[in-house]
Amino acid sequence: MQKQEIDKPRSNCGVVGVFNHPEASIITYYALHSLQHRGQEAAGIVSFYFDEKSNKKKYSIYKGEGLVLDVFSDPKILTEILKGDSAVGHNRYSTTGSAKRVNIQPFVMTYHSGILAISHNGNLTNTLQLRQKLSDGGAIFQTTTDTEIFLHLIAHSRKKEIVDQILEALRIVRGAYSLAILTQDSLIAARDPYGFRPLSIGKIKTNNGDAYIVASETCAFDIVNAEYIRSLNHNELIVIDSETVKTGKIKSYQIQDITPEARHCIFEYIYFSRPDSKIFNHNVDKVRRKLGKNLAEESPLLKHDGEKVIVISVPDSGNTAALGYSRVNSEKGQPTAFEIGLIRSHYVGRTFIAPSQDKREFRVKVKFNTVKGVLKDRVVVVVDDSIVRGTTSKALIKLIREAEPKEVHMRITSPPIRYPCHYGMDFPSREELIANYYDSEEEIGKAIGADTLHYLTLEKLLESVPKEPNIGYCTACFSGEYPVAIEKNHNKFSIEL
Repeated sequence: MQKQEIDKPRSNCGVVGVFNHPEASIITYYALHSLQHRGQEAAGIVSFYFDEKSNKKKYSIYKGEGLVLDVFSDPKILTEILKGDSAVGHNRYSTTGSAKRVNIQPFVMTYHSGILAISHNGNLTNTLQLRQKLSDGGAIFQTTTDTEIFLHLIAHSRKKEIVDQILEALRIVRGAYSLAILTQDSLIAARDPYGFRPLSIGKIKTNNGDAYIVASETCAFDIVNAEYIRSLNHNELIVIDSETVKTGKIKSYQIQDITPEARHCIFEYIYFSRPDSKIFNHNVDKVRRKLGKNLAEESPLLKHDGEKVIVISVPDSGNTAALGYSRVNSEKGQPTAFEIGLIRSHYVGRTFIAPSQDKREFRVKVKFNTVKGVLKDRVVVVVDDSIVRGTTSKALIKLIREAEPKEVHMRITSPPIRYPCHYGMDFPSREELIANYYDSEEEIGKAIGADTLHYLTLEKLLESVPKEPNIGYCTACFSGEYPVAIEKNHNKFSIEL
């Protein structure tokens, strides 16, 4: 499958794990639905149940291409096939490995220590080296993803306890991972030593005692009425089992002996995560509002005496930041009002047939429409989270100008994207990023058709995010400074089965 043209960064997956719930697969299904924004290519669920005939734990698996609601459209899948009181789920958008059906997670293996199912969000950075080493040792790979490496390393471990096997594997891999792992008697979750990707723990009250859930974002907790406990720490592995249900104590292990300063993905705050989520123990909405405020502090709109100035967002990720931007502008003496100037369609399919006009322009018109009465004869400030190729921004500004505003100004709540991500986001190649084609904001603004353009500086971006001891941020896509070393030819890992 050939990937669609990317003009927004894409995250590669959402993960969910549920333990000790009589409707574990249904809880997982709704949680995955809340995490749909983290991957739309495919979805899957694995559940564990006790088989009375064999007196053993067994598993059921169901996965397919498409959105969660489509993959699990038949209620019998959740009520009859995916039985049991524990489950793991996964939404997929591929970065490492092709988008073939064989790569859909969760993955399951039956090995000398029992049954193990795994869901992974992130990207390993020593994939080629480990894959070659495992293959030389006799491992036969069934998929083209880096996630399968975890399974082979765990199966090859000589440790007796499953937790020790997993810890040994995690000490070998490098890169970004947030994992939900299901064994026959426990739910295990882990975040890599730098904590690139988010993962949180929640608790659900049931008639059988407390059930536990882990998920990439807390919006997955809200839909199933789960109580938020905390974020997993970076460099932490936790175990939830029957003892946890009885005592409420979650077992915690350190992955590497020394815990480095975290490098949370700053783009999770800017764009990926839902504004109603809490990630890394902090509310996304509050951070985005501060991004907008700092953007206005750094680049207020010039004085427009007597002009009707409005601020609009590119929905949905720009909404909160636009509110912050509008408020600070008004405080600085330029009366502005936040208005709904763009309406977004939430029913855009993965593919469509474009008529005989510019396909990029049509793609924008399928996704957005203007509220012409709001925009006509106004000075319009458009607040968006990022510009990648610039093709969408250019088509969007052209669409806005068709509504006959007086001026169109663009404000971006992140710095220019100049480098690829190797830790779980999908950007075009560096050569395709618009910020690498032009020397200044003025030139980029002219290229996309804006009267003025300003990006939030990296300094102001870092001022906008939460400050905590031993917590830092990965800004590699802006700065080119990669916290974890990248193996040679990492981006060329695209083996086809």
